[in-house]
Amino acid sequence: MRVDSSEMKVATFNANGIRARLAGVLQWLEKESPDVLCIQETKVQDVDFPRQPIENLGYHCAFWGQKSYNGVAILSRAEPESVSFGFGGDRAGEEARLITAEIGGISIVNTYVPQGYAPDSEKFQYKLDWLRRLLNYFKQRFSPDMPLLWLGDFNVAPEPIDVYDPERLLGNVGFHPDEHNALAAVKAWGFVDILRRHESRDKIYTFWDYRIPNAASRGLGWRVDHIWAAKDLADKSTRAWIDITPRLAKKPSDHTFVVAEFNTDPNAAKAEDASDPGVPSTSSG
Repeated sequence: MRVDSSEMKVATFNANGIRARLAGVLQWLEKESPDVLCIQETKVQDVDFPRQPIENLGYHCAFWGQKSYNGVAILSRAEPESVSFGFGGDRAGEEARLITAEIGGISIVNTYVPQGYAPDSEKFQYKLDWLRRLLNYFKQRFSPDMPLLWLGDFNVAPEPIDVYDPERLLGNVGFHPDEHNALAAVKAWGFVDILRRHESRDKIYTFWDYRIPNAASRGLGWRVDHIWAAKDLADKSTRAWIDITPRLAKKPSDHTFVVAEFNTDPNAAKAEDASDPGVPSTSSG
């Protein structure tokens, strides 16, 4: 983490192609200087991951990719103590959707949850099965009292305030009761939604469909990218926000950055909620 500092700043971003979005990622890293950035949908084989320009900014790169689809990466100021890929078996049979690193004594799990395609499809059942496997992964490798972060594109908007038209969209992929139940089971194991710990406003989103003209400027979005923490670490969170600016730039990803800060000083008192729930806590959303 940061030298001589108990503050930790983490972020997550679905790049929708790391090479296509590299200039924006580098610019954002220079501007925000997070300790950790988790990236999904890198869409690049490991040999082609653009590590050099990222390392030139002082970041270590851990990544697992495949050609044209999926792919996850963890960029960190501090070198990870350990890195693992997938659910722990032979990753040759898995899609590149899960990477775990221990950094500064904190376990960081970065996931790109399957999208699901359509509720009546095999891909939707695969998504539900994948979330059940993820719950077992947490149960087998961690405990809720550990310093643990789960970040990434969950491909699920958990609550009605997390989609622009909850009545019409209910039952669609990404906002389906079966997905809500599967995600809630993982949350009940011991996670806290860090953005919602600090921010109660609706109409704050992380994804805007390319197919909808001017979706971001019109507020037609979904909150499907998340930073969740086990309770003890969640109690040390000080603020969280969504940075919509990159989504409004030229040739953007269809997602944007979600950011959270924590006071990890073991001697510090547990942080209270950083803002009144009725007052916007950040500059974007």
